[in-house]
Formats: sequence, structure tokens, C-alpha cells
Amino acid sequence: MVDQYDDGQEFDGKSGLTPSNTKKVPKRKIAVALDDGARKGELPRITAAGRGNIAEKILQLAFDNGIRVREDSDLSEMLAQIELDSPIPSEAFMAVAEILSYVYRANGQPNPFDAALESDSDE
Repeated sequence: MVDQYDDGQEFDGKSGLTPSNTKKVPKRKIAVALDDGARKGELPRITAAGRGNIAEKILQLAFDNGIRVREDSDLSEMLAQIELDSPIPSEAFMAVAEILSYVYRANGQPNPFDAALESDSDE
């Protein structure tokens, strides 16, 4: 098989090199459920996490209940290692805020992150 650059080199996938535009698919699915904490005025918390069959059950529950799902394997991997009902770590806060912002927009709800930005600019 010749790659897209057609430099005459064959790519057989056995050379140990991987094209930089491909993602490694995890062997076992990982799913993490978050509570945004907005109702309680708290930070977002991890409410469920699992791998394999448990991950599939978490995803199925989300789909059955109309909960929007966003895929981010690196973030899921990090958050799945954190104890349940723990606030998200500061290292992941920006990534989680971006995902929650996406979810709010997808659900047609006001984004609380926008409100915080607007109140900061009013001062």
C-alpha cells in the first residue's frame, strides 16, 4: 500500500512507525459521566466511570436518557482514574469546561460559563 504522499515508500503497518494523523483505538472502551455541579454551585464532579461492559452501560444510559455524549479518549482515560464523586482535577478543568459548554449549546441551554465571563467584564 502506498501512502498519500506517494514517495515510493510502502507502508505496511509493521515498521513501528505510525502516521501522525491516526488515533490509536483503545482496546476497551472508557466512559466517564460528569455532574456539572451548577445546581449546587459546586465544581463539576465525576459521577460514574468504567471500562469495557460498564463503559457501554454508561453510554447506553446516556443515549437512552437523551444525554449528549462527547468523545475525548485522553480526557476519559485521565478522569477514569479519579475517585467517584470527586471534583475534577485542576489539570482537566479547561477540557471539561469546553465539553460542558458544548453540551449546554447542544441542549439549547444557557451556558453558565458565559454568564461568569459576562459578570467579570461588567466589573
